[in-house]
Amino acid sequence: MTQSTACLDWERRIVARESLICFPPAYPDRAAEAWEIVGGFRLVDIDGHPMIRDASLPWLREFVEAVFGSETPEGRRIINEFLFMVSKKNAKSTIAAAIMLCALIMNWRSQAELLILSPTKEIADNSYKPIATMIRADPELEALLKVQDHFRLITHTQNGATLKVVAADSDAVSGKKASFVFVDELHEFGKQARASNMLLEATGGLTSRPEGFVIYATTQSAEPPAGVFKDKLGYARKVRDGIVHDHRFLPIIYEFPAAMLESGAARDLNNAYVTNPNWGRSVDIERMTQLHRTAKEGDEGKFKEFLAKHLNIEIGLSLGSDRWAGADFWEAAGDPALSLDTLLERCEVAVVGVDGGGLDDLLGLAVIGRERGTGRWLHWGHAWAHRIVLERRKEIAPRLMDFQKDGDLTIVEVPGPDVRDVADIICRIRDAGILPSKHGIGVDGAGIGAVVKELSSREFSIETGGDIVAISQGWRLNGAIKDTERLIAGGEFIHCGRPIMAWSVSNARVEQQRNAISINKQVSGTAKIDPLMALFDAASLMALNPASEGDISDFLNDPISA
Repeated sequence: MTQSTACLDWERRIVARESLICFPPAYPDRAAEAWEIVGGFRLVDIDGHPMIRDASLPWLREFVEAVFGSETPEGRRIINEFLFMVSKKNAKSTIAAAIMLCALIMNWRSQAELLILSPTKEIADNSYKPIATMIRADPELEALLKVQDHFRLITHTQNGATLKVVAADSDAVSGKKASFVFVDELHEFGKQARASNMLLEATGGLTSRPEGFVIYATTQSAEPPAGVFKDKLGYARKVRDGIVHDHRFLPIIYEFPAAMLESGAARDLNNAYVTNPNWGRSVDIERMTQLHRTAKEGDEGKFKEFLAKHLNIEIGLSLGSDRWAGADFWEAAGDPALSLDTLLERCEVAVVGVDGGGLDDLLGLAVIGRERGTGRWLHWGHAWAHRIVLERRKEIAPRLMDFQKDGDLTIVEVPGPDVRDVADIICRIRDAGILPSKHGIGVDGAGIGAVVKELSSREFSIETGGDIVAISQGWRLNGAIKDTERLIAGGEFIHCGRPIMAWSVSNARVEQQRNAISINKQVSGTAKIDPLMALFDAASLMALNPASEGDISDFLNDPISA
């Protein structure tokens, strides 16, 4: 028995407060039994200690019935994977507790293992607490289930099955053969370098336990989605939209329709119910109104964080208080259809910036062209990284792997292919006839010798008045930084709209130095900004109007020596 788990009209349904599950339970008796159990759990942390059935809204019952109503009488689950994304404070921890406690009670396999996997110890404690309180509030449950707080462990006294809540740790999940797994706050796992292997280990038991399921529960991330979270959310959207047909995967995603995001309606608190199915229950409207007002009065970065956590709006660009001014206009200036090929076709002249290249750095390349007819600046960029960066910078490894999948980052095994790729791209621009006859390649003079050597072998000159020039860094980039941000804000700068550039921009931190500003790696920490710095190197040259014969000596350092 199979049925589509897609929800093709979800945009209409979610605004109308209708169910996002478009089909009834395949096995209604099993679904009804599960809801009878879950609905009878008592909520100790709510005034009056009501039962879940009396305190919840219909969407929770529909979710529980979808999970448990998919098990056949023979003990095989026809839907065994779920992604549930909902805004903060919509009783997600309570849902985790109720569903997994129900699974422990309804489980028929002797010595079965059930697992709630949390990204941190604190979140694990938050997930365990409602389980223990639900049991202790019911004498029958206390007689059936043994509670061991120290181990965050619940044991079924009749069949020996266990429910354990663990914090993310390779050793904690190693060797587990869990029949039922609840992964809490999936977006936090997206930041961990080895999360994919950890989740594979945690859910591996399902291959020999056909009655099992895994539920991925999460809020939206306050940073652009990354790693396993990005992958799983992207897959879930494709299933929901009918692009991918996977009848064993059920996505339940509370997010705004694209039209509401584009119109700005998603930022209106009157529409907050769309991503908050528990609006007016566990989500207190007065408190949300207060938080919304406070966030709006702060800077854009704080408001974006509110939108991500409380309205489930995906963040494309993180904004810090000391951000580069151009970051506020960056997303609006993007054109994902802009490729290197289209830039070469549309531009009368193009210059190149190159930055980074150490083993711990990215090697960033930026091409800026001046568009025929309009004079607008068009930007395209790419980056390279040595594989050792994935080990030395584990905190950013998931994002780097995402950029590789996007086609914006090339990971090389040994130094050499990266600089040859850079030189190949520059040769393409020269062959297209739009690279200036001199001063067309701007580089950061530090640590860029391999690139210069490779370019020299391709007949690019490093002599005075030649092709390659060193661009002054630090506060001397002030002019390029200011020019670029003004052009972006004014709609005169169009970039390629790639995630790696948005990430680089969001990593940039500004430092005031007397009457000038600088953006440098020291201020920005371990997060990489090389693609953005390459852009500023190119902007320094394009600002000089390369079609003219003006004197540029005031803008540049001495050319790099061989």
